[in-house]
Amino acid sequence: MKVVILAAGEGTRMRPLTVSKPKVMLPVANKPMMEHTINAATEAGIKDFLIVTGYHEDTIKDYFKGGKDLGINIEYVHQEEQLGTANAIGCAKDFVKGHFIVLNGDMLVSTEHISHLMSRKEDAIISVKKVEDPSHFGVIENKGNKVTHIIEKPKDPPTDLANAGIYLFHEAIFDYIEKTGKSSRGEYEITDSLQMMIDDALNVGYEILEKEWIDIGRPWDMLDGNKILLENVRNSCEGTIEPNATLHNNVKVGKNTIIRNGAYIIGPVVIGDNCDIGPNCFIRPSTAIGNDVRIGNAVEVKNSIIMDGTNIGHLSYVGDSVIGMNCNLGAGTKVANLRHDNKNVRSVIKGKVVDTGRRKLGVIMGDDVHTGINTSINIGTVMEAGSSTMPGEVLMHKRKTN
Repeated sequence: MKVVILAAGEGTRMRPLTVSKPKVMLPVANKPMMEHTINAATEAGIKDFLIVTGYHEDTIKDYFKGGKDLGINIEYVHQEEQLGTANAIGCAKDFVKGHFIVLNGDMLVSTEHISHLMSRKEDAIISVKKVEDPSHFGVIENKGNKVTHIIEKPKDPPTDLANAGIYLFHEAIFDYIEKTGKSSRGEYEITDSLQMMIDDALNVGYEILEKEWIDIGRPWDMLDGNKILLENVRNSCEGTIEPNATLHNNVKVGKNTIIRNGAYIIGPVVIGDNCDIGPNCFIRPSTAIGNDVRIGNAVEVKNSIIMDGTNIGHLSYVGDSVIGMNCNLGAGTKVANLRHDNKNVRSVIKGKVVDTGRRKLGVIMGDDVHTGINTSINIGTVMEAGSSTMPGEVLMHKRKTN
């Protein structure tokens, strides 16, 4: 059986993190999120993959190549325009036979769930997740084990079973994709194709997601995925830990990395290759530090993702944040991450202020950002790639490129 992974989109809600790479290549627990998806499928016994690419596709191809390093076979097909899920899946027509699984490269799904899908024989299977408020999702209506109707964001949901966007299909789906018209959003929706299959009395079933499932659709969702994936980290060290550094719980240290005296690290934490950590810094749980990162003296980092090549200067604090590649935080940079009035932090997506649903959230920082010494960054701030601050500046909302 082959897995088709949808990875053509930019992920505009993830900006500024996706300026230089597609969303599926953003790192979670120090690996591109799509690599976690591939690993889950590989552990279920899948060896053949087709990746549907588009935006910055060379980033994907250069990293995964033909899959040899992962012990799998990877093919690629280019989606000319991102015109909806049916259009994306339709790109796979000449590459699959019989049954195949469709995964999104920005969703974290368990090996167990993929194994369950592999055992099903229906014409199509929709993965669903029980949710508290189904009105925000596409919801299935069912009769026994069969799906009878798919309803998009119903005001009065007939069930609490939300469509998770993970499917098993027989190749017959391509006939229905060809008959699918554009939706009101101007896209070709796979749910419309599925509804036609149901109306023609084909056997469309569902599989409930029992394990953790995370759809990484907004920058702060990366922190949730990071926390869950880091629970699987085990102690290992391929670098150097000086005698007076302290590591508690599970901490993974990469090649040629040095943990200097006085560093205090509480896992789960993963630290990449060629990093210089400390002295006298505090790294708190659920933190992923990429390759070639410098964490200076008396720095504290908590529950954050720090991408490759970034430098956090001495006397700085970063909490509940996503920091892009090749950033430089000047000495004394402080990131606020907590609302003391117990209200949710608000941030900015595509120019609109949104409720993040989080009481704690620091900064979302694009690549190549530079902060002046003693910069203060308020909760939920978004900093565009290439932007900077003046020494002593207080940044309250959003900083565009200079």
